[in-house]
Amino acid sequence: MTMLTFIIPVRHQDNARDWGLLRANLSQTAASIASQAHPGWRALVVANEGADLPPLPRGFDVVRVTFPPNDLHEMGEADLEAVYDAFRADKGRRVLAGMLAARDSRFFMIVDDDDFVSARIAGHVAENPQANGWTIERGYIWDDGGRLLLGYDEFNHLCGTSLIVRADLYGLPDRFEDASLDWIKTMLGSHVRIADILAGRGTPLVALPFRGAVYRVAHGGSHSKAPSLVKKYFLSREALARPRRLLRHLARLRLVGDDARREFFGAPIAGRR
Repeated sequence: MTMLTFIIPVRHQDNARDWGLLRANLSQTAASIASQAHPGWRALVVANEGADLPPLPRGFDVVRVTFPPNDLHEMGEADLEAVYDAFRADKGRRVLAGMLAARDSRFFMIVDDDDFVSARIAGHVAENPQANGWTIERGYIWDDGGRLLLGYDEFNHLCGTSLIVRADLYGLPDRFEDASLDWIKTMLGSHVRIADILAGRGTPLVALPFRGAVYRVAHGGSHSKAPSLVKKYFLSREALARPRRLLRHLARLRLVGDDARREFFGAPIAGRR
């Protein structure tokens, strides 16, 4: 049995604004995952047939799917809730395909294809095999290509790369066709409701006891179009109107030094071309 499987769903290539950028970001995300200090992990990239993926590190496999492009992928093309709903369905199907290919895994962590994870995660999971799982309540925000990390203490409300869940708690179906679309969207396509659902079943998740992931913002391929952390948390009208919160954010800034590179990035991070 594999103790932990990272599932990385990749959108249909027709939905990527810049496939070269997505490919480069995915390569960095894979390097981050591959830097786990404990060996009890594997990773699955779920991508469409024909998608040109970067070379992947040892421990990675690819699950190929034939799902169509998401016609409502871009924000602003339809009612916002319809866009979110279509996104949850598309992502959830890809996650399900990956999970069904890794039934022998004890835990799953869904990782967005442009985020980074702590090298300590696989070790922590291996030390707690009976746990229900964890929410990453504390993480970092990083401007793509930047030198600063902002510590953020409600990370699981901000970023989809924020849950580690024991596999049996998902209630995976025997076959892909047996999964209802509502279940796919709720349990696999979004990180928002899972913790509350599991708590209501008597199997609550607990907070990961360290900063567990980095949310990459301010890059052209982001679906959420998250703005620069400097612009949003330090220079926006809202930030300047709340000086106490601004000071807290300032106190949580750190440089992307050697320790951060080793723990999260897997390799030195170069500036964006």
